[in-house]
Amino acid sequence: MSEQQHSTVSVLALNPSVDISYEIPQLLEYQKVRARQTWYHPGGNGINVARALAELEIPVHCCSIVGGESGALFLRLLGDTLGDRHTWFGVPGETRLNTTILQHSPPGQYEITSVGPTIPADVLAEISRCFLQMAGDGIAVLTGLLPPGVPDTSYRDLAERIRTQGGKVVVDAYGPVLEQALEAQPYLVRLNRYVLELTIKRRLESTHAVAKAARGIQQRGTGCLCISLGPDGAILVDADNSYHCNAPKVHKQSTVGCGDALVAGLIAAARRGATTAEILRFGVTCGSATASHPGTELFTRGELGDTEAQELQITVLDV
Repeated sequence: MSEQQHSTVSVLALNPSVDISYEIPQLLEYQKVRARQTWYHPGGNGINVARALAELEIPVHCCSIVGGESGALFLRLLGDTLGDRHTWFGVPGETRLNTTILQHSPPGQYEITSVGPTIPADVLAEISRCFLQMAGDGIAVLTGLLPPGVPDTSYRDLAERIRTQGGKVVVDAYGPVLEQALEAQPYLVRLNRYVLELTIKRRLESTHAVAKAARGIQQRGTGCLCISLGPDGAILVDADNSYHCNAPKVHKQSTVGCGDALVAGLIAAARRGATTAEILRFGVTCGSATASHPGTELFTRGELGDTEAQELQITVLDV
């Protein structure tokens, strides 16, 4: 999977969000619960990947959709994180508001995801042109929930065009959108165990079973397939081997954004020319460091060294 290049990584964020996270003692039916703390972050999968890449000092350009008053709040929260590397397109309606509830007793995390505004056909065509131009022959990231007005074939169509340009596509999706995108034989696909189980329509009870199922999808033409396993780390399957990396011990606060941080870490390490095992280790480091933050607050470069210092064991799996 290793590759060395210096072009900008392009990220498509068709459905960004304002992520609101509440820390509460306990949810009580029909009773008002006072939050101990509240956080507001710019979110959505594509935005999180772009923010993480920027934190890793990887040249990145993000194309996104913004709508209404909540869209204005989203832009304020994003601030100068991406600077002039962010091109956004306005639409009627409101940028979605996503909610995460972090409960203390018993420990639990609850998430509510909004649908997002409808994207008119002319705006979809415009942002697609921008994204394709920015992607060129570099790495292009297609991730996140598609908003109304965007066909399930969109990621596949864009992936095919980027491949024609000589670029490499990274996909993080599920359901019909994922099935369509796999037909374009992407460079890298990231799923979690639950999405993998939905895709193959059966439960996977062991790490070996997950790796075997991932191998089956990878052999359909995907360059590499990464399966995140939460506290059990992640698996990365390429054409030659299947690798498992355990997760470091962290004080988990929120899992929101961990998969996006993992994707950014994989891309950053691949661009440095790392081996597949090193790529997986760095991706797990970024995802795990993010879990130690509340809300959709991502890792910082400064804390990655502490996380990497822990023993992250890479195991080659026989599948």
